[in-house]
Amino acid sequence: MADIEHLRTLAAVVDGGTFEAAAASLHITPSAVSQRIKALEERSGRVLVRRTRPVEATEPGHALLRLARQLVLLEAEAERALAAEDAARATAVPLVVNADSLATWVLPALARLDGIAFEVVLDDQEHTLDRLRDGTALAAIGSDPEPVQGCFARPLGSMVYRAAASPRFAARWCPDGWMPQAAAAAPMLVFDRKDALQHRYLRAFAPDARPPQHFIPASTQFVEAAVLGLGWGMLPDLQVEELVRDGALVVLDAERVEEVPLFWHQWSLRSATVDAVAAAIAEEAGRVLRPVGVPATASRAPGRGRPRSGRRSPA
Repeated sequence: MADIEHLRTLAAVVDGGTFEAAAASLHITPSAVSQRIKALEERSGRVLVRRTRPVEATEPGHALLRLARQLVLLEAEAERALAAEDAARATAVPLVVNADSLATWVLPALARLDGIAFEVVLDDQEHTLDRLRDGTALAAIGSDPEPVQGCFARPLGSMVYRAAASPRFAARWCPDGWMPQAAAAAPMLVFDRKDALQHRYLRAFAPDARPPQHFIPASTQFVEAAVLGLGWGMLPDLQVEELVRDGALVVLDAERVEEVPLFWHQWSLRSATVDAVAAAIAEEAGRVLRPVGVPATASRAPGRGRPRSGRRSPA
C-alpha cells in the first residue's frame, strides 16, 4: 500500500500543476515533493505524472489519484471524530457539477452544510463522469444514469430547456413566427463545443439548419447574451421564469422542450461527509427539479423554484 503522504503529494502535484505549487501547499521543499513522487513511482513500477506544465497524471497516476482523494477524506473524518488538534479544519470535498445546476439550485444545497470545504469543478453534464474516472472529484452531478466502476448513481430529477431569445431578436429574425427557415439563419448561442443542447433541438425542429454560432463559455454571460439579442439558445426553466415574466426573454417554441435528467454519482466508500453532501443535494433537487419519469409539458409556463442568472458549463 502506498504511503498516504506520498498519495497526498501526488494529489497536490496534480492539483497545483507544478512541483513548486505542491511544495507550497504542503509546506515542504520542491525537492521533497520530487522525492516522494519518485518513491511512489518506484513502488508502483509506473510513471505516474508527466513532467509538463501543468503536470498531468498518467492513466496509472489517475488510479492512485482516486485512492488519494478517498484516503485523505477518510483521514480528515477520523481526525474530526477523534477531536484531533486540527479537527476544526473543514473537510475538503472535490465535486464536479454542470454549470446550469450550479447557477440555479446546487449552491443553496451546499450552503446548508457546515464544516465542509468544497472544490467545485465545472464540466458539461454529459462529461462530468470523466472527472470521477480520473480522480478529480469524489462525487459528480451528470446526465449519465450508468455509474463508473467503483461508484453508484441515484436519480435527482430533470432540468427542462426551451428555445428562448430577446423580443428584439425575435422581431428581427422571426417576425412571422419561429420556423425552420428562421432557425437556419438566426444566430445561435452555444456554451462551448461540448454543448449539444441547441444541436439536439435543431435536429428535431430544423434538421438542415446550419446557423451562425456565438460561443459564450460563461454561465451568467450566456443568459446575458440572449437578453441582449446576440442570439437564441436553449435556456432552462429554472433560469428564465422572471426574465420571461418581465419581458426580457420570449420562448420561441411553445411545443418542443429538451429535458436533461440529472444523477448523483459518488464513490462507493462510507463517508459521513460525502453522504451529508449527497443528502443536501437530493433534498434541494427534490424541491426544484422535475421528478424523473414525469414528462415535461410544452404548454407549461417556464420556470420552477428560485430562478437565478447563469448557464451551463456543460451537453
